[in-house]
Amino acid sequence: MLEIKIDKKDIKENHIIAALSYVWILCLIPLFFKRQSKFAQFHAQQGLILFIIEIFLWFIFPIPIIGQLVFIMVILYSIIGVKKSFEGKYWSMPILNKLVNKINILK
Repeated sequence: MLEIKIDKKDIKENHIIAALSYVWILCLIPLFFKRQSKFAQFHAQQGLILFIIEIFLWFIFPIPIIGQLVFIMVILYSIIGVKKSFEGKYWSMPILNKLVNKINILK
């Protein structure tokens, strides 16, 4: 699990832009323009994973049940991610956390 030092000033300044991370392609805004913010980068990485899943979802959505379940999961993760960002909290997405750690840009 990724260990992050909590910087309250960083969170206060970047919680709104971190919330953009969970809105489709807008995950690229904090990913590229808030490189110095650990908080924004943390949420942007998760948003990037969701964005990639959404692209693949275009192909699997027509598959009965599986496509719809993945769609619901992405929507729920996005809503929870936006909520947690606005609250100034670090939140790791269940199941997808391993993928996020593999693309760790914070190093």
